[in-house]
Amino acid sequence: MNQVLVLNSGSSSIKYQLLDMADRRRLAVGIVERIGESGGSAPDHAAGMRTVLSELEGELDRSALAAVGHRVVHGGDRFRGPTRIDDEVCAAIKELIPLAPLHNPANLTLIEAAREAFPDTPQVAVFDTAFHQTLPAPAYTYAVPAEWRDDLGVRRYGFHGTSHQYVSRRAAELLGRRPEEVNMIVLHLGNGASACAVRGGKSVDTSMGMTPLEGLIMGTRSGDLDPAISAYIARRTGRGAEETDLTLNKSSGLLALGGSNDMRDIVAAAEKGDENARLALDAYCYRARKYIGAYLAALGRIDAVVFTAGVGENSAEVRAGVVAGLDHLGIAISPKRNAAKSKEARYISPYWAETAVLVVPTDEEIEIADQALALIG
Repeated sequence: MNQVLVLNSGSSSIKYQLLDMADRRRLAVGIVERIGESGGSAPDHAAGMRTVLSELEGELDRSALAAVGHRVVHGGDRFRGPTRIDDEVCAAIKELIPLAPLHNPANLTLIEAAREAFPDTPQVAVFDTAFHQTLPAPAYTYAVPAEWRDDLGVRRYGFHGTSHQYVSRRAAELLGRRPEEVNMIVLHLGNGASACAVRGGKSVDTSMGMTPLEGLIMGTRSGDLDPAISAYIARRTGRGAEETDLTLNKSSGLLALGGSNDMRDIVAAAEKGDENARLALDAYCYRARKYIGAYLAALGRIDAVVFTAGVGENSAEVRAGVVAGLDHLGIAISPKRNAAKSKEARYISPYWAETAVLVVPTDEEIEIADQALALIG
């Protein structure tokens, strides 16, 4: 039994991969989109699961299926690693819905549909927040009233944990060292973006907070913001908290600054002289550069800065902008190495640099499959 079905549920989508872990080969890859939307292919995630099964017909061998691995967005402070799913775990995911109201309900519906579809196959939850459960208290604690922290769960949780865990381990391999020996800063730069300070293979700080809104500038999210702005907007415009929250998550970031949430559009427009796009690109890189400085201070020393995810892996312009001016800290890139196109993990720093700058493609599905198999033995 070598196969693992990995299910990654968004609020209106299901991404899936069927992997043969004997040779780490993808047997099938697909996505069911616009779930619950007008004209979509499925009215809910349970129906979406039926679509997945239909699309996998002919590829899926149930007798070879070792596990079903689920990406679950929010595990609160309860889940510190991959967890075999049972009724108690499902109840806990349901209790955590207030922390992830868009994603955990969809995750739970898909889990229940998958348990029904594969009643005799182990189901494993891999939580986005789990890798960050090693944050020390000064890093995860917000300076807010105790009842907020104790009764309402207000704290930093962090996200993209599966990606940060995979990439930090692969980066250590590229450096020829064990993860326990390495300090690094991982920049997961995609439509969602986060930075993570990794000491000895463990997350000790990360830019996303109680929700994925905090931290870096993203495709449609504002990132770091004075919290009083929401109250100010409410007083001036009469907008409620839900409307303001939606604006900060869906209509801000690169989209608000440069007119597109696609970094390729932003870079192209900036190169043609569009001032708004140039501001968007510069602000995006500046924010990430600030986090490098902050996490260098938090870690004391670093062996590598690592770029990953869609923008981090593919945008030479962004990588150059993020590390610009950090030469005095031993952090620099080789223009030739940076410009070279590759899908492989690689160095882009010059030979003389004290700190390695790496590009490491992420693979969250492989990480989920690995964790699922490790858990079930």
